Amino acid sequence: MKDELVKGAGVDLERTSLLPGMGFFVPDSVYHEQKEIELENSLRGSSVVVITDSDADGLTCAALVQEAHREAVCVPTSPYDLEDCLKRVAKYSDQGVKIYICDLCPDSIEGIEPGLEELCRKTEFILWCDHHRWDENMCDFVNSLGIRVELGDSSEECAADVVFRVLNGDFSEEMKELVEVTRDHDLWLCEDVRSGYLADFAMWAPFKEYIEVVREYGANLPEDVMLDIQERREQKNDLIGRAIDRAEYREIGGVTMGITYGRCSQNEVAEGIRGEGADVCVIIKPTGGVSIRGSEKFERCHELARLFGGGGHPRAAGCMPIEFLDLLHYAEHWISQGEETKKVLLEAFKHMLRDENAE
Repeated sequence: MKDELVKGAGVDLERTSLLPGMGFFVPDSVYHEQKEIELENSLRGSSVVVITDSDADGLTCAALVQEAHREAVCVPTSPYDLEDCLKRVAKYSDQGVKIYICDLCPDSIEGIEPGLEELCRKTEFILWCDHHRWDENMCDFVNSLGIRVELGDSSEECAADVVFRVLNGDFSEEMKELVEVTRDHDLWLCEDVRSGYLADFAMWAPFKEYIEVVREYGANLPEDVMLDIQERREQKNDLIGRAIDRAEYREIGGVTMGITYGRCSQNEVAEGIRGEGADVCVIIKPTGGVSIRGSEKFERCHELARLFGGGGHPRAAGCMPIEFLDLLHYAEHWISQGEETKKVLLEAFKHMLRDENAE
């Protein structure tokens, strides 16, 4: 496929907002083969490995671990890829390696069990730091493997807070401030303008660059990085506006849901939809995934996501509501702007509130 079909300078932004990014069109087999080679090379001889989410919070966790262990290698992943990532890290890690897992909440015991058990055969040190809400059975299972789990209050701490607290290292004031600014974005406090720049930088920059820059500069990003972010933000803001304009609003069981579709920055879109009166915001992505964002009036996002095998926080969660059969199915998703996913979600939401009222 030609790059310019999805990323060309002449591609209309409206069409861009309806389609996934270029990475989506790389077959999993090709993607995983490339990742296998990169992972094997990076883990060979490594004594400390950090498996973490690839957002600003997760990568700040990795930066903190690298401050404490200069030799630490970062392996970024996502909640959706965690199960395979654990297996791959176990496959290529040396015996006796120290493992840190950060800012990742497992979806099922069955999914993570093979990878974790293999990791436990490689090491006696696995520290899992997170701030998402864990199922009690999940926590008991991970602990039963001899893995130390440190969980923070998701309403007060980001994952970087947990890592900072647990490591209790001789961190600089810049690193302490970095954690505070990371928390500002990850908990959607939005009181420090720098937090949005950190989030954008983590999203657009290679993960190694992000870690290197924040370790040197903390939350005060250098001028060249800021200029690049500002240029990219012009398109980002355009995509945010389009997603907000597409939103539909439904009153269900006394709760106002705003539901939209598009490639966009979910937190900013959710903020805009809440500003229009929504209690809960649902953003359907071109990739098929869904982000759910709540408010003071709705703190059950994780419950809705769990109905589809996902999870997260009371006010922020994600899931994949439908299973796509082939590329034609995806094409229908893009052209209809997620109509099938929308119907499935709305029906599940109605049942969830109906069941609550029946109790």
